[in-house]
This record gives sequence, C-alpha cells and structure tokens, in this order.
Amino acid sequence: MTTPAELLADAFGRIRDDVAHAIDGLDADTLARRPDGADGPGNSIAWLVWHLTRVQDDHVAEAFGTEQVWPKGWSARFGLPFDDAATGYGQTSTEVGAVRAEATLLIQYHEAVSAQTRAQLDGLTPEDLNRPMDDTWGPNVSLGERLISVIGDDMQHIGQAAYLRGLFGA
Repeated sequence: MTTPAELLADAFGRIRDDVAHAIDGLDADTLARRPDGADGPGNSIAWLVWHLTRVQDDHVAEAFGTEQVWPKGWSARFGLPFDDAATGYGQTSTEVGAVRAEATLLIQYHEAVSAQTRAQLDGLTPEDLNRPMDDTWGPNVSLGERLISVIGDDMQHIGQAAYLRGLFGA
C-alpha cells in the first residue's frame, strides 16, 4: 500500500522531472524571453522555474522548521538583485526581467530543493499531515493542505514554462 508520504514524494518528483524536461537544453536568452516582449508583463521560463523552486524551498522549509537551500550558496550563484527572502511573489515586471540564468543552474537549484523536500517527507505519517500550521496561510490549515498547495502552485508554473517553450519553438 502506498503511504501519503510516498504520494507526496511522487508528486514533488514529477515536478522535478518536469522542470528538467521544460528547460534542459535552452540557452539563457530563450529562458529569459517573455511572451509579450522584453518589457512586457509576462513571465519568462527562467522566472517561472526560479519562482516555483523558491516557493517550494521557502514553504517546505517553513512547514518543517528547517533552513532553506537558497541562502546556502544558491543566492550568490544566481546573483539576482533581490533580498534572499524574495520568492517572486508580488514582483514587478522589471524584477521578473532581472531573472537570467543558465538551464543547468536552474536545474541544479531545483534538484537541491527537491532533495531537501524528499528528506522532509521521509517518515511522514498520516497523523503528521493533520498537524495544524500557524495562521500564516489561513485558519486551520494543516501540513498536508500546505504541501498540496505548494504542489498545485508548482505544477501550474511548470505547465506555464512548458507552454512557453512550445510557444517559442524551442
């Protein structure tokens, strides 16, 4: 029988695989390209993948009371003009346009976050999933609901990135 922790690990693993598939082999210019031009409000593939990874890193670390991966050298490697706490939420069009990175760097960061996520999920029990979170995400939100929310958000963004790859003929 599959456990809830195994199902969650499978979902996060699918996101990891989809990230690699959506961006592998793309150059930095294609990754930074926006569907409505350089100054438009649309998100680039690089921003979408960076953002979904930052959200997973931030939210899963918070849910389990652990440190994020981002400040452990990844922030410096990316060299983005943002505070280390930035996850992309509420960023301006200019800030979105500032996210430029090679596919290998985006994949490596996502792999590091995925490994930490998987480690947190190991040994998770059904009872753990019912543990209430603080009210940051609303009243009566459980750990399980929080993790499903992260998965849903990540899947939407990786779908958007894959769509842009196809739109750009890459």
